[in-house]
Amino acid sequence: MAPMNRPGKIVCVGRNYADHAKELGNDVPKEPLIFLKPPSSLIGDGESVVLPPQSSQVDHEGEIGVIIGKTLRRVTATEARDGIQGIVAANDVTARDLQRVDSQWTRAKGFDSFCPVGAVAAAPADLGSLTVVTRVNGVERQRGKGTDMVFSIPDVLAYVSHIMTLEPGDLVLTGSPAGIGKLSPGDVVEVEVLGLSRVRNPVTAEA
Repeated sequence: MAPMNRPGKIVCVGRNYADHAKELGNDVPKEPLIFLKPPSSLIGDGESVVLPPQSSQVDHEGEIGVIIGKTLRRVTATEARDGIQGIVAANDVTARDLQRVDSQWTRAKGFDSFCPVGAVAAAPADLGSLTVVTRVNGVERQRGKGTDMVFSIPDVLAYVSHIMTLEPGDLVLTGSPAGIGKLSPGDVVEVEVLGLSRVRNPVTAEA
């Protein structure tokens, strides 16, 4: 495994697990629902997730992250699979109360420290076998497999590549399973892609 370099862009997929869409009262999208997080939101293992004063409900969202290894533009799912450099554990930290009132999600998803990412590991041959687990203070809160996704990882990458060019080093977050929950100061949140990558972060309030 190797530390992750700062990506040029962070592309995310919303509601890519049916159980997560249901827990928020949303329908499963007919196409991948994509949004962006700024690279300035990225932090590493051991760094603090900082709760901003603008929000009273900041949630964890453990996800399987994909690092792009070569330029992908208007590719097929098979070609997209060949363009994966590695897999990371990632946390799409979200200010849920702000997400509910905004018509788009940039503010809710974009605060500094809202994208913890673990070390990069080689992708397995079977992406469907990937399992992401989120724990808060050692208690499991989320668990989901690649096979549970509405849109598979190669399909997501191919879809995105028909909208924007994915470049080497870009990070794609592939969606969060059910079990999201509020983070509080003093918590420790950990996301693990089992057997491959892990990111563990204390939670603090902004002074």
